[in-house]
Amino acid sequence: MDNSQQIDSLDKKILSLITKNARIPFLEVARECKVSGAAIHQRIQRLMNLGVIKGSEFVINPAKIGYHTCAFMGVFLKKASLFDKVVEMLKEIPQIVECHYTTGQYAIFIKIYAKNNEDLKRMLHDRLQAITGISSTETIISLEETFKRQLPID
Repeated sequence: MDNSQQIDSLDKKILSLITKNARIPFLEVARECKVSGAAIHQRIQRLMNLGVIKGSEFVINPAKIGYHTCAFMGVFLKKASLFDKVVEMLKEIPQIVECHYTTGQYAIFIKIYAKNNEDLKRMLHDRLQAITGISSTETIISLEETFKRQLPID
């Protein structure tokens, strides 16, 4: 369902403020928007109920907790019917932080963190290639995340 018709200019201003700083106090958002704190609380709750806001989180710097290698991996399946089983097994590997069902040459595209290249090699060999249903993988190591951002609120 497209929620864009249910979002007005106040919602957009609220979204713009909270995506820049998820810890901004509701009262500060209310002051910026020239409405009450209760109105902001209600609007944010409504946006969450609509699924526009998926949540909020603290973002951990992987390198600060010992994960210095980030890689993206295309996964080829032996059969498309094995998709659900393979995804369930991928969920068991906590270093996989994203998993996408894709078009193109890969059936699945994942983002994975490892302590270093040796650790990544070990995970590939011992964990990923041991999953029944995966025929092969193609790995791309990220040298640096140059930016990451939210979509703009139009």
